[in-house]
Amino acid sequence: MERRLLSGDEAVAAAAKDGGVHLGTGYPGTPSTEILETFSTLGGRAQWAPNEKVALEVALGAAFGGARALVTMKHVGLNVAADPLFTSAYTGVQGGLVIVSADDPGMASSQNEQDNRHYAEAAGLPMLEPSDSQEAYDLALAAFELSERWQLPVILRMTTRVCHSKSIVARRAGLPAPKAPAFVRDIKARVMIPAYARPAHRALRKKLEGLRIYNESSPLNVWREGSKALGVITSGVTARHVREAAPEASLLELKTVYPLPIDKLRAFAGSVERCVVVEEGDPILEVAIRAAGIPVEGKPAAFRFGELSVERVRRILARDPRPEPEPPKGKAPALCPACPYHPVYAALHKLDCIVAGDIGCYTLGVLPPYQGIDACVAMGASVGMGLGLRHVLPEQEARRVVSIIGDSTFVHSGLSGLVEMVYNPPPTGHVLIVLDNGTTAMTGQQEHPGTGRTLAHEPTTKVSIEGLARAVGVRSVDVVDPVADPAAFEKLLAERLAAPVLSVIVARRPCILAAPNIRRYEQAAEAKRAAGVEAGNV
Repeated sequence: MERRLLSGDEAVAAAAKDGGVHLGTGYPGTPSTEILETFSTLGGRAQWAPNEKVALEVALGAAFGGARALVTMKHVGLNVAADPLFTSAYTGVQGGLVIVSADDPGMASSQNEQDNRHYAEAAGLPMLEPSDSQEAYDLALAAFELSERWQLPVILRMTTRVCHSKSIVARRAGLPAPKAPAFVRDIKARVMIPAYARPAHRALRKKLEGLRIYNESSPLNVWREGSKALGVITSGVTARHVREAAPEASLLELKTVYPLPIDKLRAFAGSVERCVVVEEGDPILEVAIRAAGIPVEGKPAAFRFGELSVERVRRILARDPRPEPEPPKGKAPALCPACPYHPVYAALHKLDCIVAGDIGCYTLGVLPPYQGIDACVAMGASVGMGLGLRHVLPEQEARRVVSIIGDSTFVHSGLSGLVEMVYNPPPTGHVLIVLDNGTTAMTGQQEHPGTGRTLAHEPTTKVSIEGLARAVGVRSVDVVDPVADPAAFEKLLAERLAAPVLSVIVARRPCILAAPNIRRYEQAAEAKRAAGVEAGNV
């Protein structure tokens, strides 16, 4: 049995490889990104989708074909994929389908810290949650087994601490190979018209009740006998904090966080004098356990925010009401000194633009010295927000409104906004700036459809951003290098703001950090093409 030091993300990738996953798909987002990258490195078939919704739909199609499929995303990505997620609970699956939702408590690199355990109950899908890398490996394999047994997608909920921390992982050898993909027609199960969806909903509820009963005796939920004076119910990485903070306590560590094993929870709570639910994020376990009539104690509201730690768990168990000390201030993030966005933000600042921003490295333009973003909410939202401002502001203010979006984000969810722009154009027109640095920079320089390279950096069809803009009906489309001539970029922007037309400006310059790798990928592709020509293969 191989033992290696792996992060939680690497452990999930190893489980996918060892478990015979046929296809891994997703969209890069911290802290989930490394799962598919590692799976590809291990020899698995992995690919980046334009966004999380498409990724889940591709994986769902693969599972309809009897294949094992893995789809990965960060917590806000599951919002994008929610439409197929909810209905996939009705359709079920033929092959195993595991959805990794990587939550970010404390918002290390996110715009919110939503707790995606809510999705399990809302969608009606089983959810597992590991506490370290070994469990990430084991539970990923268990998730595929559960998915195939109950013919349901299974959500594997990770958090930043588990994704990025490393611990020893023992990989299994000789696992049985999954069944070969094969399509079996089942129209009533997979075509969700109302006549078929109504019985599918009833069937789902029967499956969930069966899963609840199964979870009562599942070895995944670990009851550790300890002091009768204190019992703690917990899950995820918090279980590790609890074991260090209160090693003497009795502990019920839940790996199946939905459906909950209510009978086991009732028995555990009744076996101790004081029972406390300690969980990171929202009081989801506490509320569900109380709703079942089980008397438990929860955490104070102040501990709902950010990551838990051993010290914070000690304070929860001690009922310590004192305000928490302010965390030490770290160095504020900033655009790289040679970032190609500098002249763009300098021009926006100088022209006093009202800027609807988006998600990516360029979001750092909100900080001094530019303070160049006035709103940033979600992937792709910059286009719609900018249009809304243009529609309602007085003309002189409306003419100052600009939407900015990155190349990867544009392909992810900016296209719908672009269509809205030409379909419902504001009277003053609008200016959309696409900051094209040739990579998905903030999550680690991943590829996307606009780079012309796959997840493995192999050549593929390249989506043209300017071509898309022209194809949907934008007549004023410019492609410029803002670094080569900042004054010319500022002049162009001023002219487009003054004209009552729809305008797309593609500000194209490679990310300074990604440029060497981009050149290497392009040289490798050219060498491969030349070798093919010489061999007469092209």
